[in-house]
Amino acid sequence: MRLNPKKCSFGVSSGKFLGFMISQRGIEANPKKIKVIIDMERPKTTKDIQSLTGRVAALTRFISKATDKCVPFFKALKGGKQHIIWTAECDKAFQDLKNYMSKAPCCQNHCLEKFSTYTFRKALQSAELRYPPLEQLALALVVSARRLRPYCQAHGIKVLTNQPLRQVLQKSKISGRLIKWAIELEEFDIQIVLRPAEKGQAVADFISELTPSTAQSTPEAGLHVDGSANQQGCGAGLVLTTPDGLKIEYALRFNFRTSNNEAEYEALLAGLRLAKSMNAQQIRIHSDSQLIVNQVTADFAAKDASMHAYLSTALQLLQSFLAYEIKQIPRGENSHAVALARLASAINDKVGRKVPVEILAQPSTVASETCTVRYEDTWMSHIYLYLTNDTLPEDKAQVRKLRY
Repeated sequence: MRLNPKKCSFGVSSGKFLGFMISQRGIEANPKKIKVIIDMERPKTTKDIQSLTGRVAALTRFISKATDKCVPFFKALKGGKQHIIWTAECDKAFQDLKNYMSKAPCCQNHCLEKFSTYTFRKALQSAELRYPPLEQLALALVVSARRLRPYCQAHGIKVLTNQPLRQVLQKSKISGRLIKWAIELEEFDIQIVLRPAEKGQAVADFISELTPSTAQSTPEAGLHVDGSANQQGCGAGLVLTTPDGLKIEYALRFNFRTSNNEAEYEALLAGLRLAKSMNAQQIRIHSDSQLIVNQVTADFAAKDASMHAYLSTALQLLQSFLAYEIKQIPRGENSHAVALARLASAINDKVGRKVPVEILAQPSTVASETCTVRYEDTWMSHIYLYLTNDTLPEDKAQVRKLRY
Protein backbone atom coordinates (compact mmCIF):
# COMPACT_ATOMS: atom_id res chain seq x y z
CA MET A 1 0.00 0.00 0.00
CA ARG A 2 1.29 3.44 -0.89
CA LEU A 3 0.19 6.74 0.60
CA ASN A 4 0.06 10.04 -1.24
CA PRO A 5 1.99 12.54 0.95
CA LYS A 6 -0.05 15.44 -0.43
CA LYS A 7 -3.24 13.88 0.88
CA CYS A 8 -1.90 12.88 4.32
CA SER A 9 -1.84 14.86 7.55
CA PHE A 10 -0.01 13.74 10.68
CA GLY A 11 -0.02 15.07 14.23
CA VAL A 12 -3.13 17.22 13.84
CA SER A 13 -5.63 17.74 16.66
CA SER A 14 -8.65 17.93 14.35
CA GLY A 15 -9.47 17.70 10.70
CA LYS A 16 -11.97 16.85 8.00
CA PHE A 17 -12.38 13.18 7.13
CA LEU A 18 -14.97 11.66 4.78
CA GLY A 19 -17.12 14.78 5.03
CA PHE A 20 -17.07 14.89 8.86
CA MET A 21 -15.05 16.90 11.37
CA ILE A 22 -12.91 14.66 13.61
CA SER A 23 -11.50 15.99 16.88
CA GLN A 24 -10.92 14.97 20.50
CA ARG A 25 -14.57 15.72 21.20
CA GLY A 26 -15.65 13.09 18.70
CA ILE A 27 -17.27 13.13 15.26
CA GLU A 28 -18.96 16.41 14.40
CA ALA A 29 -21.08 17.45 11.47
CA ASN A 30 -19.49 19.57 8.77
CA PRO A 31 -20.47 23.20 9.52
CA LYS A 32 -20.80 23.91 5.79
CA LYS A 33 -23.47 21.23 5.41
CA ILE A 34 -25.32 22.58 8.45
CA LYS A 35 -25.15 26.14 7.10
CA VAL A 36 -26.66 25.01 3.80
CA ILE A 37 -29.78 23.77 5.64
CA ILE A 38 -29.98 26.79 7.94
CA ASP A 39 -29.71 29.27 5.02
CA MET A 40 -32.11 27.31 2.82
CA GLU A 41 -35.29 29.14 1.83
CA ARG A 42 -38.73 27.64 2.03
CA PRO A 43 -39.09 24.92 -0.65
CA LYS A 44 -41.37 25.85 -3.53
CA THR A 45 -41.04 22.91 -5.91
CA THR A 46 -40.75 19.15 -5.73
CA LYS A 47 -37.06 19.43 -6.54
CA ASP A 48 -36.53 21.78 -3.59
CA ILE A 49 -38.15 19.31 -1.15
CA GLN A 50 -36.10 16.44 -2.56
CA SER A 51 -32.97 18.56 -2.13
CA LEU A 52 -33.91 19.26 1.49
CA THR A 53 -34.50 15.59 2.34
CA GLY A 54 -31.24 14.66 0.63
CA ARG A 55 -29.29 17.13 2.76
CA VAL A 56 -30.98 15.82 5.89
CA ALA A 57 -30.07 12.26 4.86
CA ALA A 58 -26.39 13.27 4.64
CA LEU A 59 -26.54 14.40 8.30
CA THR A 60 -28.96 11.74 9.58
CA ARG A 61 -26.49 10.36 12.16
CA PHE A 62 -26.43 13.77 13.85
CA ILE A 63 -30.22 14.24 13.88
CA SER A 64 -32.30 12.43 16.49
CA LYS A 65 -35.40 10.83 14.94
CA ALA A 66 -34.56 12.24 11.51
CA THR A 67 -37.32 10.21 9.82
CA ASP A 68 -40.00 11.64 12.12
CA LYS A 69 -38.78 15.17 11.47
CA CYS A 70 -39.08 14.65 7.70
CA VAL A 71 -42.55 13.05 7.65
CA PRO A 72 -44.32 16.36 6.74
CA PHE A 73 -41.93 16.77 3.78
CA PHE A 74 -42.75 13.27 2.51
CA LYS A 75 -46.47 14.11 2.74
CA ALA A 76 -45.89 17.27 0.71
CA LEU A 77 -44.39 15.20 -2.11
CA LYS A 78 -47.62 13.23 -2.52
CA GLY A 79 -49.02 16.03 -4.65
CA GLY A 80 -47.01 14.71 -7.61
CA LYS A 81 -44.38 16.31 -9.80
CA GLN A 82 -46.61 19.17 -10.88
CA HIS A 83 -47.90 20.37 -7.50
CA ILE A 84 -46.71 20.12 -3.90
CA ILE A 85 -48.89 20.34 -0.81
CA TRP A 86 -46.91 22.60 1.55
CA THR A 87 -48.89 23.02 4.78
CA ALA A 88 -48.42 24.80 8.08
CA GLU A 89 -47.14 21.50 9.48
CA CYS A 90 -44.36 21.57 6.87
CA ASP A 91 -43.47 25.14 7.85
CA LYS A 92 -43.21 24.19 11.53
CA ALA A 93 -41.12 21.10 10.76
CA PHE A 94 -38.83 23.19 8.52
CA GLN A 95 -38.22 25.79 11.23
CA ASP A 96 -37.76 23.14 13.94
CA LEU A 97 -35.17 21.42 11.76
CA LYS A 98 -33.26 24.69 11.30
CA ASN A 99 -33.30 25.37 15.04
CA TYR A 100 -32.09 21.84 15.77
CA MET A 101 -29.23 22.05 13.25
CA SER A 102 -28.10 25.43 14.63
CA LYS A 103 -26.98 23.62 17.82
CA ALA A 104 -24.11 21.90 15.90
CA PRO A 105 -24.75 18.30 17.05
CA CYS A 106 -21.81 16.05 17.82
CA CYS A 107 -21.37 12.26 17.97
CA GLN A 108 -19.08 11.70 20.95
CA ASN A 109 -16.82 8.70 21.29
CA HIS A 110 -17.92 6.76 24.38
CA CYS A 111 -15.23 4.91 26.31
CA LEU A 112 -15.73 1.23 27.11
CA GLU A 113 -16.18 1.80 30.85
CA LYS A 114 -19.37 3.74 30.21
CA PHE A 115 -22.67 2.12 29.35
CA SER A 116 -24.38 3.72 26.36
CA THR A 117 -27.83 3.15 24.93
CA TYR A 118 -28.55 3.79 21.26
CA THR A 119 -32.06 3.95 19.80
CA PHE A 120 -32.65 3.82 16.06
CA ARG A 121 -35.76 4.35 14.02
CA LYS A 122 -36.33 3.37 10.42
CA ALA A 123 -39.50 4.00 8.47
CA LEU A 124 -40.42 0.92 6.44
CA GLN A 125 -40.97 1.57 2.75
CA SER A 126 -43.90 0.19 0.73
CA ALA A 127 -42.17 -3.11 -0.12
CA GLU A 128 -40.74 -3.55 3.38
CA LEU A 129 -44.21 -3.22 4.91
CA ARG A 130 -45.15 -6.48 3.17
CA TYR A 131 -42.20 -8.45 4.58
CA PRO A 132 -43.13 -11.30 6.95
CA PRO A 133 -42.61 -10.41 10.66
CA LEU A 134 -39.42 -12.48 10.93
CA GLU A 135 -37.91 -10.77 7.88
CA GLN A 136 -38.73 -7.37 9.38
CA LEU A 137 -36.95 -8.51 12.56
CA ALA A 138 -33.91 -9.56 10.50
CA LEU A 139 -34.00 -6.17 8.75
CA ALA A 140 -33.90 -4.44 12.15
CA LEU A 141 -30.76 -6.41 13.04
CA VAL A 142 -29.09 -5.52 9.73
CA VAL A 143 -29.91 -1.81 10.12
CA SER A 144 -28.54 -1.81 13.69
CA ALA A 145 -25.32 -3.49 12.54
CA ARG A 146 -24.87 -0.89 9.82
CA ARG A 147 -25.43 2.02 12.20
CA LEU A 148 -23.13 0.59 14.89
CA ARG A 149 -20.56 -0.82 12.49
CA PRO A 150 -17.44 0.37 14.41
CA TYR A 151 -18.73 -1.16 17.66
CA CYS A 152 -19.84 -4.41 15.99
CA GLN A 153 -16.41 -4.80 14.35
CA ALA A 154 -14.51 -4.24 17.60
CA HIS A 155 -16.60 -6.33 20.00
CA GLY A 156 -18.72 -9.44 20.17
CA ILE A 157 -22.44 -8.77 20.01
CA LYS A 158 -25.20 -10.71 21.76
CA VAL A 159 -28.68 -10.35 20.30
CA LEU A 160 -31.42 -11.20 22.79
CA THR A 161 -34.68 -12.26 21.15
CA ASN A 162 -37.55 -14.63 21.75
CA GLN A 163 -37.96 -15.24 18.00
CA PRO A 164 -36.27 -18.00 15.92
CA LEU A 165 -34.07 -15.46 14.16
CA ARG A 166 -30.97 -17.67 14.08
CA GLN A 167 -32.84 -20.53 12.39
CA VAL A 168 -34.25 -18.14 9.79
CA LEU A 169 -30.84 -16.74 8.83
CA GLN A 170 -29.19 -20.17 8.76
CA LYS A 171 -31.78 -22.06 6.72
CA SER A 172 -30.54 -23.46 3.41
CA LYS A 173 -33.68 -22.46 1.51
CA ILE A 174 -34.39 -18.81 2.21
CA SER A 175 -35.26 -15.80 0.09
CA GLY A 176 -32.65 -13.79 -1.77
CA ARG A 177 -32.71 -10.81 0.56
CA LEU A 178 -32.26 -13.05 3.63
CA ILE A 179 -29.21 -14.64 2.00
CA LYS A 180 -27.83 -11.20 1.32
CA TRP A 181 -28.40 -10.09 4.92
CA ALA A 182 -26.91 -13.31 6.32
CA ILE A 183 -23.73 -12.77 4.27
CA GLU A 184 -23.54 -9.16 5.44
CA LEU A 185 -23.87 -10.17 9.10
CA GLU A 186 -21.10 -12.80 8.75
CA GLU A 187 -18.61 -9.92 9.01
CA PHE A 188 -19.49 -9.42 12.68
CA ASP A 189 -19.18 -11.64 15.74
CA ILE A 190 -22.93 -11.78 16.40
CA GLN A 191 -24.38 -14.39 18.73
CA ILE A 192 -28.15 -14.76 18.77
CA VAL A 193 -29.31 -15.81 22.24
CA LEU A 194 -32.81 -16.92 23.14
CA ARG A 195 -34.34 -14.50 25.60
CA PRO A 196 -36.54 -16.38 28.09
CA ALA A 197 -39.71 -14.74 29.30
CA GLU A 198 -39.26 -13.04 32.65
CA LYS A 199 -41.74 -13.54 35.43
CA GLY A 200 -44.54 -11.05 35.05
CA GLN A 201 -43.57 -10.31 31.44
CA ALA A 202 -44.96 -13.43 29.77
CA VAL A 203 -48.57 -12.22 29.80
CA ALA A 204 -47.61 -8.83 28.39
CA ASP A 205 -45.59 -10.48 25.59
CA PHE A 206 -48.51 -12.78 24.81
CA ILE A 207 -50.96 -9.88 24.52
CA SER A 208 -48.65 -7.68 22.43
CA GLU A 209 -47.80 -10.45 19.96
CA LEU A 210 -51.30 -11.87 19.46
CA THR A 211 -53.39 -8.71 19.53
CA PRO A 212 -54.34 -7.88 15.91
CA SER A 213 -53.33 -4.51 14.56
CA THR A 214 -56.03 -1.86 14.53
CA ALA A 215 -54.83 -0.58 11.17
CA GLN A 216 -55.73 -3.41 8.82
CA SER A 217 -53.85 -3.37 5.54
CA THR A 218 -55.98 -2.73 2.47
CA PRO A 219 -56.00 -5.67 0.02
CA GLU A 220 -53.99 -4.93 -3.11
CA ALA A 221 -54.46 -6.56 -6.50
CA GLY A 222 -51.76 -6.95 -9.13
CA LEU A 223 -52.46 -6.44 -12.83
CA HIS A 224 -50.31 -7.28 -15.88
CA VAL A 225 -51.64 -6.01 -19.22
CA ASP A 226 -50.57 -6.11 -22.87
CA GLY A 227 -52.14 -5.29 -26.24
CA SER A 228 -51.43 -6.65 -29.71
CA ALA A 229 -52.35 -5.32 -33.15
CA ASN A 230 -51.20 -7.12 -36.29
CA GLN A 231 -52.44 -8.27 -39.70
CA GLN A 232 -54.25 -11.26 -38.19
CA GLY A 233 -56.28 -9.14 -35.81
CA CYS A 234 -56.29 -7.05 -32.68
CA GLY A 235 -56.52 -8.25 -29.12
CA ALA A 236 -55.42 -7.78 -25.53
CA GLY A 237 -54.39 -9.97 -22.63
CA LEU A 238 -54.32 -9.42 -18.90
CA VAL A 239 -53.47 -11.34 -15.75
CA LEU A 240 -55.13 -10.19 -12.52
CA THR A 241 -53.66 -11.44 -9.25
CA THR A 242 -56.09 -11.18 -6.34
CA PRO A 243 -54.88 -10.30 -2.81
CA ASP A 244 -55.11 -13.97 -1.80
CA GLY A 245 -52.82 -15.06 -4.67
CA LEU A 246 -55.42 -16.28 -7.17
CA LYS A 247 -54.49 -15.55 -10.82
CA ILE A 248 -57.22 -14.75 -13.34
CA GLU A 249 -56.32 -14.96 -17.04
CA TYR A 250 -58.31 -12.91 -19.50
CA ALA A 251 -58.08 -12.36 -23.25
CA LEU A 252 -60.00 -9.98 -25.50
CA ARG A 253 -60.38 -10.03 -29.28
CA PHE A 254 -61.56 -6.86 -31.05
CA ASN A 255 -64.03 -6.70 -33.92
CA PHE A 256 -62.54 -3.36 -34.89
CA ARG A 257 -59.12 -2.24 -36.03
CA THR A 258 -56.85 -0.50 -33.51
CA SER A 259 -53.31 0.71 -33.30
CA ASN A 260 -50.91 -1.00 -30.94
CA ASN A 261 -51.21 1.83 -28.39
CA GLU A 262 -55.01 1.65 -28.51
CA ALA A 263 -54.82 -2.10 -27.93
CA GLU A 264 -52.60 -1.46 -24.89
CA TYR A 265 -55.19 0.96 -23.53
CA GLU A 266 -58.01 -1.55 -24.14
CA ALA A 267 -56.08 -4.11 -22.08
CA LEU A 268 -55.64 -1.58 -19.26
CA LEU A 269 -59.33 -0.62 -19.27
CA ALA A 270 -60.47 -4.25 -19.29
CA GLY A 271 -58.17 -5.02 -16.36
CA LEU A 272 -59.46 -2.05 -14.37
CA ARG A 273 -63.06 -3.05 -15.00
CA LEU A 274 -62.32 -6.60 -13.88
CA ALA A 275 -60.53 -5.42 -10.72
CA LYS A 276 -63.39 -3.02 -9.97
CA SER A 277 -65.96 -5.82 -10.31
CA MET A 278 -63.98 -7.84 -7.74
CA ASN A 279 -64.11 -4.90 -5.27
CA ALA A 280 -60.35 -4.37 -5.27
CA GLN A 281 -59.46 -1.25 -3.28
CA GLN A 282 -55.79 -0.92 -4.25
CA ILE A 283 -54.18 -2.00 -7.51
CA ARG A 284 -50.62 -2.25 -8.80
CA ILE A 285 -50.46 -2.14 -12.62
CA HIS A 286 -47.58 -3.47 -14.74
CA SER A 287 -47.30 -2.71 -18.45
CA ASP A 288 -44.47 -2.83 -20.97
CA SER A 289 -45.85 0.20 -22.87
CA GLN A 290 -43.78 3.30 -22.14
CA LEU A 291 -46.39 5.57 -23.72
CA ILE A 292 -49.34 4.27 -21.69
CA VAL A 293 -47.49 4.34 -18.36
CA ASN A 294 -46.13 7.86 -18.85
CA GLN A 295 -49.46 9.24 -20.02
CA VAL A 296 -51.24 7.87 -16.94
CA THR A 297 -48.54 9.31 -14.67
CA ALA A 298 -48.81 12.67 -16.53
CA ASP A 299 -45.18 12.53 -17.69
CA PHE A 300 -46.33 12.43 -21.34
CA ALA A 301 -49.15 14.48 -22.83
CA ALA A 302 -51.92 12.81 -24.83
CA LYS A 303 -51.99 15.01 -27.94
CA ASP A 304 -53.91 12.64 -30.23
CA ALA A 305 -57.71 12.75 -29.86
CA SER A 306 -57.95 8.96 -29.59
CA MET A 307 -55.21 8.77 -26.95
CA HIS A 308 -56.85 11.62 -25.01
CA ALA A 309 -60.18 9.76 -24.98
CA TYR A 310 -58.55 6.55 -23.77
CA LEU A 311 -56.56 8.41 -21.11
CA SER A 312 -59.69 10.15 -19.79
CA THR A 313 -61.53 6.82 -19.56
CA ALA A 314 -58.58 5.21 -17.75
CA LEU A 315 -58.29 8.04 -15.24
CA GLN A 316 -62.01 7.87 -14.57
CA LEU A 317 -61.77 4.16 -13.81
CA LEU A 318 -58.71 4.67 -11.60
CA GLN A 319 -60.77 6.97 -9.39
CA SER A 320 -62.72 3.88 -8.30
CA PHE A 321 -59.69 2.69 -6.29
CA LEU A 322 -58.37 4.07 -3.01
CA ALA A 323 -54.81 3.91 -4.34
CA TYR A 324 -53.07 2.73 -7.48
CA GLU A 325 -49.56 2.45 -8.87
CA ILE A 326 -48.59 1.94 -12.50
CA LYS A 327 -45.11 0.83 -13.48
CA GLN A 328 -43.34 0.05 -16.75
CA ILE A 329 -41.62 -3.33 -16.82
CA PRO A 330 -39.50 -5.09 -19.48
CA ARG A 331 -41.43 -7.14 -22.01
CA GLY A 332 -39.74 -10.30 -20.74
CA GLU A 333 -41.32 -9.80 -17.29
CA ASN A 334 -44.75 -9.39 -18.91
CA SER A 335 -44.63 -12.61 -20.93
CA HIS A 336 -47.87 -14.05 -19.50
CA ALA A 337 -50.02 -11.10 -20.60
CA VAL A 338 -48.11 -10.90 -23.92
CA ALA A 339 -48.95 -14.53 -24.69
CA LEU A 340 -52.65 -13.96 -23.94
CA ALA A 341 -52.72 -10.87 -26.18
CA ARG A 342 -51.16 -12.77 -29.07
CA LEU A 343 -53.59 -15.63 -28.51
CA ALA A 344 -56.59 -13.33 -28.68
CA SER A 345 -55.36 -11.50 -31.79
CA ALA A 346 -54.35 -14.65 -33.71
CA ILE A 347 -57.15 -17.20 -33.16
CA ASN A 348 -60.71 -17.21 -34.42
CA ASP A 349 -63.93 -17.97 -32.59
CA LYS A 350 -64.05 -21.65 -33.72
CA VAL A 351 -60.83 -22.72 -31.98
CA GLY A 352 -61.37 -24.55 -28.69
CA ARG A 353 -59.49 -23.14 -25.72
CA LYS A 354 -59.50 -23.07 -21.94
CA VAL A 355 -58.76 -19.37 -21.55
CA PRO A 356 -61.97 -17.31 -21.92
CA VAL A 357 -61.79 -14.83 -24.80
CA GLU A 358 -64.19 -11.93 -24.85
CA ILE A 359 -65.23 -10.23 -28.09
CA LEU A 360 -65.39 -6.43 -28.03
CA ALA A 361 -67.76 -4.94 -30.62
CA GLN A 362 -66.66 -1.32 -30.21
CA PRO A 363 -63.89 0.67 -28.49
CA SER A 364 -64.19 1.16 -24.75
CA THR A 365 -64.17 4.92 -25.17
CA VAL A 366 -67.48 4.68 -27.06
CA ALA A 367 -69.24 2.35 -24.63
CA SER A 368 -70.67 4.14 -21.60
CA GLU A 369 -71.38 2.67 -18.20
CA THR A 370 -75.02 1.78 -17.57
CA CYS A 371 -76.93 1.52 -14.33
CA THR A 372 -79.97 -0.47 -13.30
CA VAL A 373 -83.15 1.64 -13.11
CA ARG A 374 -86.24 0.65 -11.18
CA TYR A 375 -89.49 1.33 -13.05
CA GLU A 376 -91.98 0.27 -10.39
CA ASP A 377 -94.24 3.06 -9.07
CA THR A 378 -92.37 5.92 -10.68
CA TRP A 379 -93.26 8.55 -13.27
CA MET A 380 -91.60 6.28 -15.86
CA SER A 381 -93.83 3.27 -15.19
CA HIS A 382 -96.46 4.06 -17.88
CA ILE A 383 -93.78 4.95 -20.43
CA TYR A 384 -91.88 1.73 -19.73
CA LEU A 385 -95.01 -0.45 -20.06
CA TYR A 386 -96.03 1.28 -23.28
CA LEU A 387 -92.58 0.89 -24.90
CA THR A 388 -92.18 -2.75 -23.87
CA ASN A 389 -95.73 -4.22 -24.04
CA ASP A 390 -97.84 -1.49 -25.75
CA THR A 391 -99.85 -1.27 -22.52
CA LEU A 392 -101.86 1.95 -22.17
CA PRO A 393 -103.49 3.42 -19.04
CA GLU A 394 -107.31 3.49 -18.70
CA ASP A 395 -107.56 7.27 -18.53
CA LYS A 396 -107.92 8.69 -22.08
CA ALA A 397 -106.22 11.93 -21.09
CA GLN A 398 -103.25 9.94 -19.82
CA VAL A 399 -103.23 7.91 -23.04
CA ARG A 400 -103.15 11.04 -25.19
CA LYS A 401 -100.42 12.56 -23.02
CA LEU A 402 -98.41 9.34 -23.10
CA ARG A 403 -98.58 9.00 -26.89
CA TYR A 404 -97.68 12.67 -27.34
